[in-house]
Amino acid sequence: MRLQGGLKREDWLRWGHHTTYKSNAAELLDRQLRPSQIIYCSPMVDPYQPTEHEISQMPEILEILCEHPPAVFVLQTRGTLVLRDMYLLRKLAERTRFRISFSLTTDRDDIRKIYEPHCETIQERVEAMHQLTSNGFAVHCTLAPILPCNPVHLADLALSSTSQDVIADPLHQRITKPHGATTRPEALKISDVHATRQWHQPGFQRQVLETICTRIKSAGRCFGVGEDGFRMLTR
Repeated sequence: MRLQGGLKREDWLRWGHHTTYKSNAAELLDRQLRPSQIIYCSPMVDPYQPTEHEISQMPEILEILCEHPPAVFVLQTRGTLVLRDMYLLRKLAERTRFRISFSLTTDRDDIRKIYEPHCETIQERVEAMHQLTSNGFAVHCTLAPILPCNPVHLADLALSSTSQDVIADPLHQRITKPHGATTRPEALKISDVHATRQWHQPGFQRQVLETICTRIKSAGRCFGVGEDGFRMLTR
C-alpha cells in the first residue's frame, strides 16, 4: 500500500510494528457497496488482528454489509476473534455468498511462536475452524504462507477442521514472483537463524505442495495454489 494507502514513508518502512486504521471505515463502505461486487476482506491486512479487540470495527462493518450485501463476501483471517461476530456472520451468510478463508500456516506451535508470535496458537485456530464449520459456515483452510511443518499432518489438520476445498501458498521470493508482494526480509532472517531457509526455495516448496496436494485430493477435496487457489473462494 505504501504511500498510496495514505501512509508516511516511516510508516511503511516499519511495517508490522504498528497498526493504522480508518475510524470511519463503515461509513466509507456504506457509500461504496454495490450488489454486484465481489469483496475479499482482506488479502493485505487481517480484519481480526489484535487491534480489533480494542477498536471493534468489524461488527459495524458487518452490519453495513448485511444491510447492503454484495454478490460475494470472503473473509480472510487467522484470528479466533472472528468467533465473537458469529451472529452477524450468520446474518450475512443469509444475504450473500459468504466464505471464510482461515489461515493455518504450520502444524507446529514452536514454529508459530518464532514466525507469528502475536497470533493465536495452532490448536486455537483449529478449534475455531471446527466451531465455524459446525455452525454451517463455508470455511476454507488456507495454508498460507506455508511455514516449516510436517506437510501430511498440516493437510490432515485442514481436512479434519473444515469441509471445503483447501488453498495453499508458499513463502514468496522475487525470483518466482516478478510482481506483487513478496516475503519480507525479516522472515528470511528468522529462517537463517533457525536453519529453515529451504522453505523459501522453489524446488523444496514444490515438493511440499505436491505432498499436501496428494493428501488433500485423496480425501476428495480440491486443492488450489496461489492466485488460482484464492479464486476458488468466489465460486
